[in-house]
Amino acid sequence: MLKELMFERLRKIENLEQRQLLKDIVSGVFVNLIDYQEDMNKKLEERIFNEIDDYENRYDIYTTLSAREDVDPIHDCLFPICPTDLEETKIDMEKLLESIKNNEPAILMTLFLECDSIEIQHLLAQQRIFNGHLATSQGLVEIKLSLTKNNRYLQKIKDLYSIFQRNGLPWKTINHPFVSKFIDVILIGCPPLNEDVEIFEVTIDLEEYEQQKRLNMVPLWNVQRHEVKNSGFPFPAIDRINYEHVLSLRKTGTQHGYLIDAEEDNIRYIKRSDSELTIVSPQDQSGVWQLLKVAKVEKEQVGKLTYELVSNRRNEHFMHKLSSKYNVNVSTKGEIIRLINSFQAADNLELLRIDILEGHLENRHFVHPFLKDATEDASHKKTMLLQFLSKQERDFMTNDVLSFLLAEVQRHFTEYKCVGKWL
Repeated sequence: MLKELMFERLRKIENLEQRQLLKDIVSGVFVNLIDYQEDMNKKLEERIFNEIDDYENRYDIYTTLSAREDVDPIHDCLFPICPTDLEETKIDMEKLLESIKNNEPAILMTLFLECDSIEIQHLLAQQRIFNGHLATSQGLVEIKLSLTKNNRYLQKIKDLYSIFQRNGLPWKTINHPFVSKFIDVILIGCPPLNEDVEIFEVTIDLEEYEQQKRLNMVPLWNVQRHEVKNSGFPFPAIDRINYEHVLSLRKTGTQHGYLIDAEEDNIRYIKRSDSELTIVSPQDQSGVWQLLKVAKVEKEQVGKLTYELVSNRRNEHFMHKLSSKYNVNVSTKGEIIRLINSFQAADNLELLRIDILEGHLENRHFVHPFLKDATEDASHKKTMLLQFLSKQERDFMTNDVLSFLLAEVQRHFTEYKCVGKWL
């Protein structure tokens, strides 16, 4: 910047002889001095930036969606949320026939609906009945079907939240715009079938939603489960009551984040180093520990994806790292803007207005209901209305990104009920 300013001033000297003379002097002495000063400034900035250890980025969760046939079972950093999704699903005929006989609803399949989340909420609230067919060994059978929300993947996120709590690590809302769009197809009407019938295929006609219907889709994230045995025998901890269990991370990779999935009573605390995890536990015997690896995602390792790879990762700025370390909230507009802009997911939107309202507005953007205290009465709270502008054309994921950011604001500003709106 200083160099450009200096040459700009030189260009304004009208006397060409003086301009050439001064240019020779400046180029010979000051340019090198400026380069040296800028280099030193950059090194000082990096040194200050690295003064704060940034363990948080080791636990960033990346998510995406893939067709089952495109999932790489030995991928370096993206794994199915439910590993059983890679298996061919077969209908349990005995259970299905029993449900038909008793006139009970039965889940036939799960599909992904590539629609806006709010549109899906409206569809499910209507409780519509759709037509479908069973391709059976007795021929084509007409059936009636309904739709309900699939909560299997949301339950996995809730389980991960509990594991973060037991490991004493700060939680960040997971930005997974796909998991709330999985729908279970329920059989509610079917003529009687013989006991020896075989079902080869189930089809459903979703009418105006038929173009958004996707079958055999698998949500992915960078979390992988491992079973790891102690390195050697446990030895008494400093309190002489518990025992230290050391797990080596060299085999699974020292660059990743790790969580221990164990009962709360079995973990006193966990010490982390670059190459080991030390679990302080009342357990006095060696054993196998359930380890969750939060894989570090390198862009060159990801490969080609059909759907966008999103995350809850923060941008690397000094203020974001400092704020995460000391976890102090300053209730100002500037702090809310900083919090939202700290996430990479906020790159395509802009927060334009924040209003505090006395009344209550409907909030359709809260992503993880398990973060809400069921006993908490929010009726006395004021509403914080955040109004956003999208920098790009909105698609079926835009509202989910907004929900993710609102959930993070809500987590930090619990004295308000946070509601989002597009301008």
